[in-house]
Amino acid sequence: MPINSRAKGKRFELMLSHKFEKYGYETRRTAQYCGNTGEASDVTGLPYIHVEAKNVEQARIYDFLEQAVRDAEKDGRIPTVFYKKNGKDIVVMQYFDDWMRMYQVYEKSVGEA
Repeated sequence: MPINSRAKGKRFELMLSHKFEKYGYETRRTAQYCGNTGEASDVTGLPYIHVEAKNVEQARIYDFLEQAVRDAEKDGRIPTVFYKKNGKDIVVMQYFDDWMRMYQVYEKSVGEA
């Protein structure tokens, strides 16, 4: 992977971490670029979510999701891809069943409020 691509990925992971922090979560970028850290998520600290960060121009959606699923098996979290293209907003991608699991939890919590 060229250095520019690594730097772009690092910047996006840091951006995501800062965005999560604005919503009250203590997150940080993991140090996967240095080797095996035991943490599969690109950004850690978002409960229940495996963060796969992708900042590329060409979205290979199923490739990204398959990687998230493989890596999420290591940490038991819900595989979620955060995708960004230059000049565009961040898009969040999940498989349907994972999204429904989250929505059902949300729906139950709103119904109890």
